Amino acid sequence: MDKIKTLMIVATLFAGLFLLSACGQPEQVVPKANVELLSDEAKECVDCHATETQGIVQDWDSSRHAQEGVSCLDCHKAEAESEFVLKNVEGHEDIATPLSVLVPPSRCAECHEQQVAEFDHSGHRRAALQYLSKESMQSLIHVHEGQNHPTLHAASDETGCMQCHGTMLVVDDEGKPTEDTYPSSGIGNVYPNGEIGNCTVCHTRHKFDIAEARKPEACAACHLGPDHPDIEIYQNSKHGQIYYAEGTDWTWNRASNEWEPGDFRAPTCAVCHMSGIGDLQMTHNVSQRLYWNLWDTTSKVRNSDDPMSPLFGDGEAGREDMRAVCSNCHATTFIDGYFASADKAVYLYNEAYFPVADKMYQELKAKDLLGENPWADEFQTTYYFLWHHEGRRARQGALMGAPDWAHWHGFFELQLDIYELQDIYEYRIATGEIE
Repeated sequence: MDKIKTLMIVATLFAGLFLLSACGQPEQVVPKANVELLSDEAKECVDCHATETQGIVQDWDSSRHAQEGVSCLDCHKAEAESEFVLKNVEGHEDIATPLSVLVPPSRCAECHEQQVAEFDHSGHRRAALQYLSKESMQSLIHVHEGQNHPTLHAASDETGCMQCHGTMLVVDDEGKPTEDTYPSSGIGNVYPNGEIGNCTVCHTRHKFDIAEARKPEACAACHLGPDHPDIEIYQNSKHGQIYYAEGTDWTWNRASNEWEPGDFRAPTCAVCHMSGIGDLQMTHNVSQRLYWNLWDTTSKVRNSDDPMSPLFGDGEAGREDMRAVCSNCHATTFIDGYFASADKAVYLYNEAYFPVADKMYQELKAKDLLGENPWADEFQTTYYFLWHHEGRRARQGALMGAPDWAHWHGFFELQLDIYELQDIYEYRIATGEIE
């Protein structure tokens, strides 16, 4: 019996070695796309990458792009004089079309002009420019998080901030994006030619699936964490409760402006902020349906036509649009009560928390009673947490129906912050010293 087992093991090993040798080269993916719609040059791209980068071709092959004959070249082509055209790239010498690793929004706009134009008028557009222009944020990243390290001071930016916000993309002499700016999955990427945006954040390459972008997980990569826990807030809400109970059975691939209640039983982030529903048309301007700015030190009603402004948008019109979203599933009495309660939470924060904290901050600053390093000064860190963490959570939890985040992670912690700030303030004012 033992001899038989040994022979079987040896036979299995030889069979495995044979299979490994046969699989020494990756098996080529056989595209199911409408290859007859592709040019000969485009077919060469698909044939080569089907062996070299199977995952890319598999994604593309299951996409709407492949069905419509949109090829690698259609997206990665570049103008010969482009700032980021590839030069002397090994393996691409016989391709006549100038190519680029980077695909700017103007390329998407050749087919999706309206969507790109709407994005350009949204708060998403300023994502990179906003944090790159803030001296305090750059100091936090490079001086404190990066500890002024001579070569590694930007590590937390490259692996953190820019992966959501985006960055100023830079290319080298060969037209390849540099390793300190790429890859960046940030939504506000700024291209060498000045274009801004990154459609692949929500419609991930190379499938670009509308169903994926409609699910809350598409937003969760960036809208999470201690300062804006929007996916956690959604999970705590009744909307999220229903989605996580039965969302796998919903219809996700209906055409734009045709995806309506019945396809889903509760809204996702996209339904409320972007999708066509009822009489509302689909929009890629995620700021359009917003009333308040909920992330700044103080919440104000949106009233600016400048996409770089924190108050970009028409808050009154935005509230009416959001009420129209709600009216597809809720009665007027429910909607009125919901927004009345949520707005009270914003007013409470606006009137009882930040101005009280800021008054103490300004007095200590005037008396030179704030520490030189804000991140080693208990008063300044608590002041920061009050608005940037707890204050945002309270306001966003209230507006998006998440009681635990509005209360325990919000106002409960806000009152602890205020009392701590008052104790430190009173000590410094009484002694004239920093504890």
